[in-house]
Amino acid sequence: MPEVETEFLFRAEIDLQAPQLVGETPQGNRMIFLGERGTFEGPRLKGEFLAGAGDWFLLRPDGAGELDVRATLRTDDGQLIYMAYRGILDAAPSVMARIFGGQPVERSEYYFRTAPTFQTASAQHAWLNRIQTIGIGEVTATGVAYDVYAIR
Repeated sequence: MPEVETEFLFRAEIDLQAPQLVGETPQGNRMIFLGERGTFEGPRLKGEFLAGAGDWFLLRPDGAGELDVRATLRTDDGQLIYMAYRGILDAAPSVMARIFGGQPVERSEYYFRTAPTFQTASAQHAWLNRIQTIGIGEVTATGVAYDVYAIR
């Protein structure tokens, strides 16, 4: 069985606004988190998140959270990149309560993984159109952070 190899792409840090609480739907508790500001930086990419980024988060009846994120990135050379991903945030109910209560929680206390994909018309960043990535998420005091890796 082949080993999975990864290449670090960037670390993203995003500040989030207070959630829009849609409430209990037939699918679960819907919350919408909009990005306030954000940056990303790595060996081949650096820039900022543009206004309008958001996560249409669903806290499922089984207690796990489904992420549904879309964002526009602007690189430091002025190129635009669309990023979208699904993911899972899972933790014990007491840990989830601390996360949503704004309390500090160690990364080891929860599972937070994503699968970003990218679209860009930029010639110098076109390689992003042809890769699959994974993100390891972290809840921060002001929002979220991700370490994003290409799967080689």
